[in-house]
Amino acid sequence: MKNKTFRLILASVMALVIAGCGQSPTGRDDPEEKKIVVGVSLLNLSSEFIVMLSQAMKEEAKEQGIKLIVNDAQRSAEKQVQQVENFILQQVDAIILNPCEVEASSPAVDKALAAGIPIINVNSETRSTPTAFVGSRDEESGRIAMQFIADQLGGKGNVMMMHGYMGQAAQIKREQGGQEILEKHPDLKLLASQTAEWDRAKAITLMENWIQSYGDKMAAVFAHNDEMGMGAVIALEQAKMKDKVIVASVDAIADALQAVKDGRLDATVFQDAIGQGSTAVEVAVKIAKRQDHEKEVFIPFKLVTKENITEFLK
Repeated sequence: MKNKTFRLILASVMALVIAGCGQSPTGRDDPEEKKIVVGVSLLNLSSEFIVMLSQAMKEEAKEQGIKLIVNDAQRSAEKQVQQVENFILQQVDAIILNPCEVEASSPAVDKALAAGIPIINVNSETRSTPTAFVGSRDEESGRIAMQFIADQLGGKGNVMMMHGYMGQAAQIKREQGGQEILEKHPDLKLLASQTAEWDRAKAITLMENWIQSYGDKMAAVFAHNDEMGMGAVIALEQAKMKDKVIVASVDAIADALQAVKDGRLDATVFQDAIGQGSTAVEVAVKIAKRQDHEKEVFIPFKLVTKENITEFLK
């Protein structure tokens, strides 16, 4: 009888051991446990460019067979830090950060690294150095757009500059790039500059105010992104001034490309959202698998005008 009881207890213990070996502490079975999980915090999904970035990430994640958790920070660096803290609690394998601000988003990078989780910055930078960076050199886009304006004006005239969200890397560096070209052309004057926070509606309002304040003194507008560039175009068209003012912007979103084709927007600077998004996921997967990876990947900008628009229209 004792031997029978002992055998029953032993069988029960062995069953528990086998069950424990076949299941993770979180209760997930092996196939799910092995799948790489990457958390993503994006600047703002109301922006067409960021939507394109997100879609490229999702498509690459599907291709790679990994799980992607995408959060919208809604332009809030504080919310972005909280999202990264949640990813840390979830013990994701890697984090992709599309920073809201250079300074205020840096704690997100610091917290991820302190927790031993690799973090990849995409499209924009932070003061804190991440595990890897994927994006473009934003100062290059500023130089390209402002050089186009300088060429169109023959190096002489008054320029307006619409800034993106103040304190974000793209805003800071696109301004720097634009200023570099202005310094080379002493007769090209910066008449006014102000933020419209990457937003089309705010850009319309800002352009309307500039039209009232400066009128015919304006010769060109450099907008840090296409949403604002399109806002400037709309306001100028409503005031029947578009033929007198050159507008150049950055990103080459669908609206902007069509506007260039139609002769409404003079130029945009192509930024490869698909290349940035897919490459960020590729790098995250390499890091999670402990494979060799690039520390920095820079994707070039390209000027888009009516002359080469067919290369960019799908």
